[in-house]
Amino acid sequence: MGSPALRAALLSPPLLLLLLLPRVPPSRASPGSGDSPLEDDEVGYSHTRYKDTPWCSPIKVKYGDVYCRAPQGGYYKTALGTRCDIRCRKGYELHGSSQLVCQSNKRWSDKVICKQKRCPTLAMPANGGFKCVDGAYFNSRCEYYCSPGYTLKGERTVTCMDNKAWSGRPASCVDMEPPRIKCPSVKERIAEPNKLTVRVSWETPEGRDTADGILTDVILKGLPPGSNFPEGDHKIQYTVYDRAENKGICKFRVKVRVRRCGKLNAPENGYMKCSSDGDNYGATCEFSCIGGYELQGSPARVCQSNLAWSGTEPTCAAMNVNVGVRTAAALLDQFYEKRRLLIVSTPTARNLLYRLQLGMLQQAQCGLDLRHITVVELVGVFPTLIGRIGAKIMPPALALQLRLLLRIPLYSFSTVLVDKHGMDKERYVSLVMPVALFNLIDTFPLRKEEMVLQAEMGQTCNT
Repeated sequence: MGSPALRAALLSPPLLLLLLLPRVPPSRASPGSGDSPLEDDEVGYSHTRYKDTPWCSPIKVKYGDVYCRAPQGGYYKTALGTRCDIRCRKGYELHGSSQLVCQSNKRWSDKVICKQKRCPTLAMPANGGFKCVDGAYFNSRCEYYCSPGYTLKGERTVTCMDNKAWSGRPASCVDMEPPRIKCPSVKERIAEPNKLTVRVSWETPEGRDTADGILTDVILKGLPPGSNFPEGDHKIQYTVYDRAENKGICKFRVKVRVRRCGKLNAPENGYMKCSSDGDNYGATCEFSCIGGYELQGSPARVCQSNLAWSGTEPTCAAMNVNVGVRTAAALLDQFYEKRRLLIVSTPTARNLLYRLQLGMLQQAQCGLDLRHITVVELVGVFPTLIGRIGAKIMPPALALQLRLLLRIPLYSFSTVLVDKHGMDKERYVSLVMPVALFNLIDTFPLRKEEMVLQAEMGQTCNT
């Protein structure tokens, strides 16, 4: 096997020592991960040719990649002078130098570590909060929530991004829900007898705010509870406001009904005066007739609970004067509280004052009727003395009694005014102008009541 010299060289002691040494595989400095260089005690030999050259331990960076360049090239990435670039993976950031150099003291020039990126701590929203997965680190998700009664405004979920900022704007909790208020149900009432209103009460509804429970204002539209409500349909509305100026509204109705019998009408040639509204339950209507007419039927009627009027329908019949009575007092009684009398007396129908007086009275007939005046004529002397009321002629004896009762002179013209109570109020020995007569009568107490009724009925004289 070859020459003796070659065999001798192969069997020399130095070469034999090398053959007996164990073979160490070369180290590989490919990108990897692990502890920081100065925290790793792993040491490896590169090759026998570098056995006297200082070396550094392999670089392992957790969550990072290492890219090295050795001066001698090849796979010896921990040799003296080797330079390694450190890059952290997404979501991590480098703490330390981005480039390391293997120094003569067998240590790398710096310590490096890739730490997970962290976003700023989120601010806690007022009246709410948030829940996070993985805290505030990269890719962690936080979800906002609000307390009952508040509404989330903004992004509900945010994520910690690679630029150490949260996605979306921070959310807030705002009070957008209106306060709650519940009104009572519809209230129906019936007016009491002879009344047109009814007192209606209810508990004032209390509003409730779903957020902080605080109400700033309560406004009532309509009559307050405990008021007297008139007939009809009434709307009641309550409005409440919270501190966020949200408003809540509730409404209900108050219905008031008046039981009615139906309207009555005044009799022809008469008056009607009613209490309350004139046709409601409990109302009373009283009837009277104008002068010269007599009331027939019920003088007053009441609206009863069965909604029917009491009594019978009244009418006003023309006054029937009975001139066949035996005394002057009986004659006057027929006019008591019904008519006033204007008695014109003359000894002869040819008397000028008598004729002029009758002419003036005929022209003022409307004023006479308005004031319930009946004209009585006494003409002549006994036994030819006669009396006349309209178209009715009194016997001479009754006419004489009337003159004697009222002390009316026989042989001169005179006029006597008698009121509704049978009392002579004024005497005239000459002509009396109708306007003077009317002015006097209008001062009588009963006449003032008549004037009010006539004004309500629209009765008046145009001339």
